Amino acid sequence: MGLFGKIIAKITGTTQATRADWDELENALLEADLGPELSADIVKQARSVKAEDATSALTEILTSTLSKKPREVIRATSGPTSILLVGVNGTGKTTSVAKLGLYFTSQESSVLLCAADTFRAAAVDQLKTWGERLDIDVVHGADRADPASVVFDAGQQSVARGVDYLIVDTAGRLHNKADLMAELGKIKKVLDKVAPVQEVLLVVDATTGQNGLAQARVFSESVDVTGIILTKLDGSARGGIALSIESALDIPIKWVGTGESPSDFAPFDKNLYLQGLL
Repeated sequence: MGLFGKIIAKITGTTQATRADWDELENALLEADLGPELSADIVKQARSVKAEDATSALTEILTSTLSKKPREVIRATSGPTSILLVGVNGTGKTTSVAKLGLYFTSQESSVLLCAADTFRAAAVDQLKTWGERLDIDVVHGADRADPASVVFDAGQQSVARGVDYLIVDTAGRLHNKADLMAELGKIKKVLDKVAPVQEVLLVVDATTGQNGLAQARVFSESVDVTGIILTKLDGSARGGIALSIESALDIPIKWVGTGESPSDFAPFDKNLYLQGLL
């Protein structure tokens, strides 16, 4: 049963929901990472729902917390569509680059990957391994190469090859936030010269809870984040962070990763997500 299943049963059943039931719902929302303000607001609205339209009313309440911005990929009008993936280390960023590449190739689009997390040799090797496994070319530089130079090379190659998508992995941890954001800004500026960036996707680990919201807030304040990839979203029990992020920052979640397999990755479907909660 979803987060709201029990309370819907109470509202539409023969017994009325008690204060204890509403407290239980609010606690469940907090445990599902909606945060205190959003949890309290949803419970407040839900308490006024009538029995005859409980499910549709709650669906409308939850929908109102989601971003109204488009979730489709922003495509370049000509040339490659360049996508930067950003986020802190450990969120599944490099794996998401590979999964996103596989999604596009499965749609019969051509893809080039770029290993620009040159501060972490393991990230470059990981993406190269993914590329070999998925039969997708990966542009990379020498050990500790300047990330901007690697990205510039990838941009030139994407134009020369006429690929549909260029997907760039970036570093997730430098000495401090200012360094990281300056590096991301430099990468975007360099790539814009040859293959303009259409999307900056922030990768957030759903299991980190409200820390994921904090990460989203920091990155959105510093770079132009156009969408979010939510990883490890393998159930509605801890998927409330999706509502929390969209409600607080109005940044649409565009993709979700639900497991370790390369195919465990799909566009975010708000209707399926809400059905899971209900």
